[in-house]
Amino acid sequence: MFKKLIVSVADFETRVALMEDGTIAELFIERCDAGEITGNVYKGKVQRVLPGMQAAFVDIGIDQAAFIYVDDVQEDTHAEFEALFSSDVKAEDSVHGNLEPIIQRSMHIEDLLNEGQEIIVQVAKSPLGTKGARVTSRISLPGRFLVLMPNASHIGISRRIEEEVERTRLKNVMESLRNDDCGYIVRTVAEGADAEKLANEIVFLKKLWENIQKKFKTSSAPFMLHQELNVILRAVRDLMTHEVERVVVDDRQAYQSVLSFLEMSMPGLIGAVELYEGEEPIFDAYNLEGDISRALKRKVWLKSGGYIVIEHTEALVAIDVNTGRFVGKHNPEETILKTNLEAVKEIAYQIRLRDLGGIIIIDFIDMEKKSHQEKVFLAFQEALKKDRSRTHVLPISDMGLVQMTRKRTRKSLTHTLCEPCLYCEGEGYLLAKSSICYTIYREILKGYRDIPGSRLILKVNNDIAEMFHGQENRLIRSLEERVKKTVEIYPEPQFHLEKFDVQEVLE
Repeated sequence: MFKKLIVSVADFETRVALMEDGTIAELFIERCDAGEITGNVYKGKVQRVLPGMQAAFVDIGIDQAAFIYVDDVQEDTHAEFEALFSSDVKAEDSVHGNLEPIIQRSMHIEDLLNEGQEIIVQVAKSPLGTKGARVTSRISLPGRFLVLMPNASHIGISRRIEEEVERTRLKNVMESLRNDDCGYIVRTVAEGADAEKLANEIVFLKKLWENIQKKFKTSSAPFMLHQELNVILRAVRDLMTHEVERVVVDDRQAYQSVLSFLEMSMPGLIGAVELYEGEEPIFDAYNLEGDISRALKRKVWLKSGGYIVIEHTEALVAIDVNTGRFVGKHNPEETILKTNLEAVKEIAYQIRLRDLGGIIIIDFIDMEKKSHQEKVFLAFQEALKKDRSRTHVLPISDMGLVQMTRKRTRKSLTHTLCEPCLYCEGEGYLLAKSSICYTIYREILKGYRDIPGSRLILKVNNDIAEMFHGQENRLIRSLEERVKKTVEIYPEPQFHLEKFDVQEVLE
């Protein structure tokens, strides 16, 4: 399968698309005012311990307090940090394990954490809506080939490495290289890697962990001890496998940043990076904008004439399959089977592209034959194999439903780009005001850079005009610099929120 990373860098937004055989498969978006914090490591302070929920709130220095469940508290967290910072516990006690029996006898949150206690935590899930970030004290530091787990002791091999001979080889190599009690996960990309590469990464990750520990001892909570890579370098690190043949970047500074990163970690892949210098915006050149817009729609049409409907609720995502305009050529059972099989591929694709997570319920069209149900279920499992996120799927129930879960670590595409619709009081979705501002920004750059005249008149909805005059005023300043024209904004109360009009003034 031919894979390619397409990177679009604007002044205040970066988008990275993973393309597989010419089709967008995953999309990552990072904005300067709402950066992704998953993977960041913090020195936090416990604010409240909630025995009734077996959880605690932790201040990590962001707007909302983060929360940690008892299962996410490392067993030796209490002993380790009390040993470091309490005058009542000697450091050697934790070394000899004198506190270990206490931790093992009682695993309640109130026995592990105290209000005011300073602990080291990592963000497992970014804030979503009214929920704060979910954090864990089970730290994991990803590298190119390995993931270091300082508080674990086992060596794991990625389940995507299927050859038993290779799994055994990697396990033996890691056991021979490890000279500490840390745990490691060997990532998929390490398949075929030699011992020297793995040894170098062990040294790098251990130094990174040592630096985090030093910062913990010298800083005051709340404090960020380690920041994950930006969205571009994260995508390069995690997705640049032997299958990704090209990385195309439309910004020279970002291009140089990727080259520098690869020079340190993967010098053999430097030749795969390309600087895009075309006149047409890079996402338009690769026909990505239409696919992104389609991924925000509630209804997705299938080639046969059937369609699927994707509904977001507070607790889960519901997906419904319908025959639509497809009436088939033979008997109804064959028509239903064909529609469901076509829907299977589209559903797996949309789940991955939209980054849907949590509980997902799929209502396929009812099939009477058990053989047809089994065929659809196996096809769905096969389609999900491309997904890097962990999924768990239950067989089709007697009611014709498939229940599944998918690991969620960040906002879905809909939650990233949209906000509740103000016209229908939150029953549906519109593009978020900030997304509309960025769309207008890109459209003006694309269509009005080289036209004559010194002024542009931009007519927009009142709320968008207010955004441009307020928190997104930087976009207008940037536009005026780049198109070398004055941009005048006129509010139009009758305009739909997403509607805008641009007129050039020839003088």
